[in-house]
Amino acid sequence: MTADDRYQGRSPILLLGSLVALAPLSIDAYLPALPQLAAALDAAPSAVQLTVTACLIGLACGQLPAGPLSDAYGRRRPLLIGLGVHTVAGLLCAVAPNAASLVVFRALQGMGGAFGLVIAYASVRDRYTGAAAARVFSSLMPVSGLAPVLAPLAGAQVLRFGDWRTVFLGLALLSGVTLAGCAAAFPESRRPRLVMATRVRYIALLRDRTLLGYAVVNALVFAAMFAYIAGSPFVLQHIHGMSPQQYGVVFAVNAIGLGAATQANGRLVRRFPPRTLLGAGVAGSAAGGVALLVVVLTDAGLWPLLTALFIVVTSVGLVLPNAPALALHDHGAHAGAAAAVLGFAQFLVGGLVAPLAGADGAGSALPMAAAVAALGLAAAVTFLMLRPVSGSVRHKEAHHAR
Repeated sequence: MTADDRYQGRSPILLLGSLVALAPLSIDAYLPALPQLAAALDAAPSAVQLTVTACLIGLACGQLPAGPLSDAYGRRRPLLIGLGVHTVAGLLCAVAPNAASLVVFRALQGMGGAFGLVIAYASVRDRYTGAAAARVFSSLMPVSGLAPVLAPLAGAQVLRFGDWRTVFLGLALLSGVTLAGCAAAFPESRRPRLVMATRVRYIALLRDRTLLGYAVVNALVFAAMFAYIAGSPFVLQHIHGMSPQQYGVVFAVNAIGLGAATQANGRLVRRFPPRTLLGAGVAGSAAGGVALLVVVLTDAGLWPLLTALFIVVTSVGLVLPNAPALALHDHGAHAGAAAAVLGFAQFLVGGLVAPLAGADGAGSALPMAAAVAALGLAAAVTFLMLRPVSGSVRHKEAHHAR
């Protein structure tokens, strides 16, 4: 059986989905415990939210070496090293004595998880382009979609008999299982080869306005979702009085909406170009953000707030499959480095925005709402400025590839 044959089976798709899921799992599982964590470590809400930021920045920066290394040495070896780092970092998070050390360990955890994320995306691009790649990315979402659905629910249940440290022990165990699975069954999709120097390669990629444009749109929409992720535990639990378990249910409903959108995208991309579907997702993110800001400013109540958040999160399901497919289309020779550019922008912007959602402590929803609205509108403006070149091969193939 060839590597390509193995890649077409169910196990590689599950492994790819697991790798993509590690990032949201690392971020989401302990969210219901953020207020408890702040009390246990005697830290302010903004300081605790830095642990979210540290993980996101680690996920961003870790992709910069991960991409070129996987281009030069193949996908498997860098992947296994990254998963090992992620596992060890999870154990260190579980024994962190204070908020400062937890921030450091979370950054290390993010860097390890970055290898799995960028290599999963690059492995898809090794074999697919255009609409076909968008369909594969969509097919990964049911697997990776279980992560945001189950993570906050599982984390909330763990808090019934354990504490936030127990959540991190669970993450380390799951990462170790993923490492074992990849060591046993992850197929190599790229042979080791000599490639141009990393600095030169990134300079060349950064000159591609199409790659950068789609990367910025993807990053802004992703950051809007993470402003919600960072701010919602305090907004929903402190301001609106939800329990950790109730918050987990709300988070799961939003994640189900995101997963449903990605599944719809996998079918719609057979009829509509990925760019059209991406535009619909960006429009939904902007509209939901504006609605959220209006709800908060007018004090319209909990249910309108939850509705606006649902629209924001669900819209991401049309962005995440299509933006990478369009951004990576012309970069098969350096798919790892191109995926790293995409992921670096995504998680760096998300990490920088996350603390803004708690800028007013736990007493106001306005910082979160303002951040979500501003990011959604910025994504819409960027998308409108990113016009396809008439008759380009990229957009013809993205529309017609099956």
